[in-house]
Amino acid sequence: MHILIAEDDPLLSDGLLRALRAAGYTVDHVASGSEADAALLLQPFDLVILDLGLPQLSGLEVLRRLRGRGVHTPVLILTAADTVEQRVQGLDLGADDYMAKPFALQELEARVRALVRRGLGATGNVVRHGPLSFDPSSRVAYLNDQVVDLSAREVSLLEALLQRAGRLVSKEHLVQALCSWGDEVSNNAIEVYVHRLRKKIEPGGVRIATVRGLGYCLERAASSD
Repeated sequence: MHILIAEDDPLLSDGLLRALRAAGYTVDHVASGSEADAALLLQPFDLVILDLGLPQLSGLEVLRRLRGRGVHTPVLILTAADTVEQRVQGLDLGADDYMAKPFALQELEARVRALVRRGLGATGNVVRHGPLSFDPSSRVAYLNDQVVDLSAREVSLLEALLQRAGRLVSKEHLVQALCSWGDEVSNNAIEVYVHRLRKKIEPGGVRIATVRGLGYCLERAASSD
């Protein structure tokens, strides 16, 4: 799950970065509205945490432009001025959730988990794919009801494949899902992570198919007679 934080308060943004990365998310940060708009033009994100009081370009304008491009990425709005008018305007522009500053970090993390579940199309708290299940809240995977021991990047890889289960996921998309700005994950590294994940889930009946030269697809393994 790749999250963009657009927040100009350095103390708040640093706290959010630390907390969400510790929870296993891939997180990038920008400090102005123009940087947020540029980042959202350059690459896809799975969630945006958007401060309304950004310099250069307001958070509402960033949201307006995002939705104007037909992008439906979940957006959690943060604002220091919790007025009814702002809430209505933000929600009318397509925000998915709203938090007024100051807020409890635990509550923000809970709302992030809820938006993650919504983005994954989860029923209740768990995403199911044949014998495989994944809890976005705890970021724990189960295979035939047994916990699968996964590294943080293997969890992010599995999450990206689950989001598009049954469809092709390009290596480029997986690179974006597994790294933050400043990190480097090569196509060769993606192959290594896919190989490791396969070894852990394919014995239980879940197959990751390779589409040569294009990417990967998470599908049910054919049952043997």
